Amino acid sequence: MKKYLSLIVILLINLGCNTNKKPRIAIAGLAIESSTFSPAKTVESDFKARVDEDVFSFYPFLEKDSLLRNKVDWIPTLRGHALPGGIVTKESYESLVNKTLEKLKNNLPYDGLFFDIHGAMSVEGIDDPEADFIKRIRKIIGYNTIISTSMDLHGNVSYELAKETDLITCYRMAPHQDAIESKRRAVTNLIERLENGKGKPIYKSRIEVPILLPGEKTSTRVEPAKTLYAKVDPETKKEGIIDAAIWVGYPWADEPRNHAVIMVTGDNKDQVKKSSEYLAKSFWNVKDKFEFIAPVGSLEKSVDLALKTKTKPFIISDMGDNPTAGGAGDVTWTLDKLLKRKEFKEPNGPSLVYASIPGPKLVKKAVKLKVGDYIEGFVGAEVDSRFSPPIFLKGYLRSIKTGDINAKTEIVVQTGSIYTIVTEKRKPYHYVKDFTDLGLNPFVSDIIVVKIGYLVPELYNIKKGWIMALTPGGVDQDIERLDYKRIKRPMFPMNEFDSEPDLSAVFIPESH
Repeated sequence: MKKYLSLIVILLINLGCNTNKKPRIAIAGLAIESSTFSPAKTVESDFKARVDEDVFSFYPFLEKDSLLRNKVDWIPTLRGHALPGGIVTKESYESLVNKTLEKLKNNLPYDGLFFDIHGAMSVEGIDDPEADFIKRIRKIIGYNTIISTSMDLHGNVSYELAKETDLITCYRMAPHQDAIESKRRAVTNLIERLENGKGKPIYKSRIEVPILLPGEKTSTRVEPAKTLYAKVDPETKKEGIIDAAIWVGYPWADEPRNHAVIMVTGDNKDQVKKSSEYLAKSFWNVKDKFEFIAPVGSLEKSVDLALKTKTKPFIISDMGDNPTAGGAGDVTWTLDKLLKRKEFKEPNGPSLVYASIPGPKLVKKAVKLKVGDYIEGFVGAEVDSRFSPPIFLKGYLRSIKTGDINAKTEIVVQTGSIYTIVTEKRKPYHYVKDFTDLGLNPFVSDIIVVKIGYLVPELYNIKKGWIMALTPGGVDQDIERLDYKRIKRPMFPMNEFDSEPDLSAVFIPESH
């Protein structure tokens, strides 16, 4: 009897120790949107790959002495993020993945893993790289570890990705003002399931919705996406639901996984089914109401409208080569047309800022000159010359800035009344500071042309007029003319439907 009492005491002591033990959670992930309709290639150096303690810089909610930081024994491995672009080379993908796996091997075991991805990465020779990545992670960490995945709503959730993950969520706003909030939710859900002992959710419902639309038609600033996404959070408050999410998908890659998806996770089967089907049907019912978030037109119409508008600045989105969606960022088609317009030939003409075009050779010339000097040389079309060749830009050097995290060195060249920002490396221009740092005042410029789709908050707030120009490039907004060969059919808006699609809940097996 004494022997058994001793064993019970030891067991209780061990249980008491385990209760106070912090959960061990790893962090890993790669995030990029990759257009397969662009000739650009993304290489390892394009990724800002933070490792070990530097990974925490991505997550303000995990700063030192924060509640979530102290509740967990965190093991950050590698988290890489790249500006959207072309397909990732196989060599670069393998290098980044293998570095991650090696770090995971060195710190086993784990109670949980925060898998922080975008969801629209394309890799040479690999379909569904995020699913490939998570499967390879599983081979290292096993299936007792709970994986919580955070994604962009423009990502793609394949069956395999849904199966290998346990908890999953995505942003609920576009523009993504809730990105950090969404990542925090993914982490909080993971910690709660570890702390309450419930572990993996019992049920995961995934519904494919045969819709593929660009972000410029699905912004949550306006209807119908505004009301559609407002339906998500109330579903998460229902008994037995952990999280719910709507992915609109990524339209500029040609893979079977590219389409909209609804996922709901929880422990109440009936409610998981009801919530997922409700959100799926809500999405399908408003499919015909999605329109561009702003007026759209040809470049010619856009410039004509901007010139007639008396308030400033008037912003034109050069959408087809948007580097924040996967465009190469160096298509010269729009800039060529602007430089040929008679309205901008003289220095005292309407001021137009063009942001931006890569021209590393011209930048190299500029750093040897002084502001005010004459400069000329070729810019653009080194990556994507399908629509227009490199431009021989001529003008006066108005400013030089070095050390930018994305562009490296930036210069401004004035040609007539056009101020062209030329960069060493491609860079999207989102903030007022991007312009003022170059001596440009966006508040008094008559016209600002940016390689972007829907405007991020700062530009949206300063605009006095806005139109999105249907220009060519790797992220052409007229997606119905893209040469899709591999997406599932029928797909809205490319195809007609003979009957309503089946939007019934499909339960995904638990990851183990």
